[in-house]
Amino acid sequence: MSEPDPSEEPTVNQPSVLFVCVHNAGRSQMAAGYLQHLAQGRIEVRSAGSEPADQVNPAAVAAMAEEGIDISANQPTVLTTGAVQDSDVVITMGCGDACPIFPGKRYEDWELDDPAGQGLEAVRPIRDEIRRRVQALIEDLLPAGPEGQR
Repeated sequence: MSEPDPSEEPTVNQPSVLFVCVHNAGRSQMAAGYLQHLAQGRIEVRSAGSEPADQVNPAAVAAMAEEGIDISANQPTVLTTGAVQDSDVVITMGCGDACPIFPGKRYEDWELDDPAGQGLEAVRPIRDEIRRRVQALIEDLLPAGPEGQR
């Protein structure tokens, strides 16, 4: 019996998500960090900002470190039309109309407080709400496996 040809196996399209906020320094970075960590590579993750900051918010970095997720090396990235086109789901967080709209994309607006200029105590509840929403997003995007595992 010959080995199966891997090129004949059906390919599964990996969903892709783009998180967008104004500065790409807090909310979108935390959301991307959670999605990368919790989805374990099963979802392609991007984040960007309409007016990117120079660095990721230190309070956001500290809040995520408490969860065992290191976003300290991340750099804010400018939002491009290509990033939107290449994503299945676009989640905005307070960037208003800065995000281009394309037919066939799923758009969500997560109304979350901006952690800019806030201390760690104020950022923790924002982080926790982002985690809750990211977990719900994963459950929506990834079908349960044969044993009900995600």
